[in-house]
Amino acid sequence: MQIKNTMVALGFASAILTSLPTLAHDHKSGEMHSTSDLIKQAMQAEARPAADKARDRNRKPVETLAFFGFKHDMKVVELIPGGGWYARLLAPTLAEKGEYYAAIGTSRIERGLANEAGFEKMNIVAKDATLSRPEGSRFYALSMNGLEVDDADMVLTFRNYHNFDDTGRAAMNDAAFAALKSGGIYAVVDHTARHMEGLTDSNRRRFDPVKAIKEIQAAGFELVDYSELHYREDDELEYEVGARSVSGNTDRWTLKFKKP
Repeated sequence: MQIKNTMVALGFASAILTSLPTLAHDHKSGEMHSTSDLIKQAMQAEARPAADKARDRNRKPVETLAFFGFKHDMKVVELIPGGGWYARLLAPTLAEKGEYYAAIGTSRIERGLANEAGFEKMNIVAKDATLSRPEGSRFYALSMNGLEVDDADMVLTFRNYHNFDDTGRAAMNDAAFAALKSGGIYAVVDHTARHMEGLTDSNRRRFDPVKAIKEIQAAGFELVDYSELHYREDDELEYEVGARSVSGNTDRWTLKFKKP
């Protein structure tokens, strides 16, 4: 009976430990920090632009990354980082125990972040990838030979899926699949378009989430979950995302996929 009780107690203790958030050690203060603490620290960085901070309430980075299962000790690839809104949060959070890679359309963060303190470990990959807009096309074509990353825990891209033509989206999905380890997460967020609505000037920077799911599943991924973190009831899906009535308040789909 004593052995049985001891085993139950050990099992209970193990369950508690495995349920605790992943922690990082601050060598200067000796304190332990959760992944969310590290993200919040990056959000408050003095060098972070005020314009970036103004978008925190709308973009909800702590909650969004928690939904995807992001941890500070992961190997993470961000696709099309743009001006670096998420890179400024991801790279510092991953600096001590994880790895941050940026791929495709990285010129702005290479110029703006590579020499900043705290971004020394930022990795730029897939430098041979090319983005081009064929004459007469509204969307970009993508040519690449993969992400040059193996066994990644997570690949993320935020509000970029709509930018590409059919072959470009397929190339991006295939590259994400190849870079991830089995069980790795592909996290995608974009502005919502009505299902099966024809292309218009108003919806060219929106994308049908049902179509996105089908395309990403066709690349081999399994749909794990979706979140309503960025659901906006008052976005009628009628206006261009930069229009004054919806800018900063667009309805966005937030989808989590897994590589089997």
